[in-house]
Amino acid sequence: MKSLNLKKFVYVGIVLLGMVLASLMLNPVKNQVTVAITQIVPHPSLDLIRKGIEDELKEQKIECDILFENAQGNIAVASQIATKFVSLKPNVIVPITTPSTQAVYAAANSQNIPVVFAAVNDPVSAKLVPSMDKAGKGITGVSDLPPVADQLALIQEILPKAKKIGVVYNPGESNSVAVLALFEKVLTQNGMTLSRATAANMVDVAAATKSLVGKVDAIYIPNDNTVVAALEALIKVVQENGIPVFCADPESVKQGCLAAVTHSQYGLGRQTGKMVAKVLKGTDIQKLPVERPAVVELSINQDTAKVLNIAFPEAVLARAQHIVKK
Repeated sequence: MKSLNLKKFVYVGIVLLGMVLASLMLNPVKNQVTVAITQIVPHPSLDLIRKGIEDELKEQKIECDILFENAQGNIAVASQIATKFVSLKPNVIVPITTPSTQAVYAAANSQNIPVVFAAVNDPVSAKLVPSMDKAGKGITGVSDLPPVADQLALIQEILPKAKKIGVVYNPGESNSVAVLALFEKVLTQNGMTLSRATAANMVDVAAATKSLVGKVDAIYIPNDNTVVAALEALIKVVQENGIPVFCADPESVKQGCLAAVTHSQYGLGRQTGKMVAKVLKGTDIQKLPVERPAVVELSINQDTAKVLNIAFPEAVLARAQHIVKK
């Protein structure tokens, strides 16, 4: 009796195995390609970049599984995510922002996993690529170095009497340090000065902003992940003290900054997605030099201008692509 039951069990097992194999032959796994995406903080601009990447991959008809992890502003967590992604051996890793890219590249470089970054201000100073016109070893992507000359021109157009500009930033973010070096150079050439206030983490942003009160005519925020993540605290301080804030991020204008000349975040994502698609289709990443965003946009906030009793010049109103107004 036991022998009969055993034979029956084996027979059923063989039948089931045959059914599984037949199913796999008729319905092979569709998404054998994996793209891993990570960003340093939750933020509307970074979310738009990620959406642009995902939409571009869909438009390119790239069938893939997308993994996503957010470091919640924690560098240690960013490193843990990078290690996790490398262990999963995806076809491409896409880090968004400089801190996430540095963490990912440190883990992926020795494992020959291609890295295509997005929103890295200065990949050269971040030691990711040898120059802005070349890929690094196994890494390339899209730089979002802000158009600082255009941003200063906007400040002068809206506030022609402004001479002292303050900045709040995290000195631990190489992207911010690189941008401020360029911005200060442009300011100096125009007879203006820069006052720096540092915030090593989000909780320091409000105090850093308060330290600039009474010392500056306006404040400028580079694409600093720490400050942008704590923008609400900064906006509260400046509006209480009547200080206009200019930024390098269009979504920050929606949150209360006065104006910004910026790259399209969604467009930057689509551009990054095109590079990822090329790598997935077999292009050698070493043949893909670093790219810069193709689209520049002007965003202004009429509600903030009203609070600050500032009137935008007609020329600014005429060319603004995005106007925030309740």
